[in-house]
Amino acid sequence: MIRTEGLTRRYGDAVAVDNVTLAIEDGECVVLAGANGSGKTTLVRHFNGLLEPDEGTVEVNGRGVGADLVAARTAVGMVFQEPRDQLVAATVGADVAFGPENLGLARDEIDRRVADALAAVNLSGRGDDRVDQLSGGERERVAIAGALAMEPDHLVLDEPFTGLDDPARASVLDRLRELSASGTSVVIVTHDLRDVLGLADRVVAMAEGRIVVDGPPERVVDSLAGYDVRVPETTETDVRGRSARPPGRC
Repeated sequence: MIRTEGLTRRYGDAVAVDNVTLAIEDGECVVLAGANGSGKTTLVRHFNGLLEPDEGTVEVNGRGVGADLVAARTAVGMVFQEPRDQLVAATVGADVAFGPENLGLARDEIDRRVADALAAVNLSGRGDDRVDQLSGGERERVAIAGALAMEPDHLVLDEPFTGLDDPARASVLDRLRELSASGTSVVIVTHDLRDVLGLADRVVAMAEGRIVVDGPPERVVDSLAGYDVRVPETTETDVRGRSARPPGRC
């Protein structure tokens, strides 16, 4: 579980996150929605200690994040909005292997994780490609693969579908669905719910650093108007995407 209690974070006189209490259960898929500047990215960067709260607490798996940053960063995988912030190696395979190698895993296990992660983002066979020659969307996929290869207890993705083509988007969504079903909590940070509403167990919306909406998608989607969040143009919303299409569309 990821839990915050009264979390507040300031930048000078500006309050970026304002007294947020939130719990994300194991295996839960949460869409954290809101406009740019609403505080959502600042909030999730506390989950693995990239930021420290000015007030309040953050716990991962029952332990304070500040008490063991290594444990928190192993338990919480993070995919940043800008993939250049986390790509560290010259080739695709080496970059995806970087995290598992630092866990001290056996070579066979590292190779398995790399292969599985690359398959999940439609990059199988691309391990020798140079990172500096990839498109922006391909770099995003490598960043996602690197987080998947760590096999974290919790996975946080900040605007993960920017620049992805349809096949890659579908592959990533399928993998996230599998992870959630296996007990990994998934947090997707976005202002655009069109790709992810059918995946979500819960939608949490932020505005001005505070949580303003929190509940199952079918109950809260109509409450998102006015918060600069894009929702699917459907007449019926199904939380698992079984009938989330308007009549006449396929």
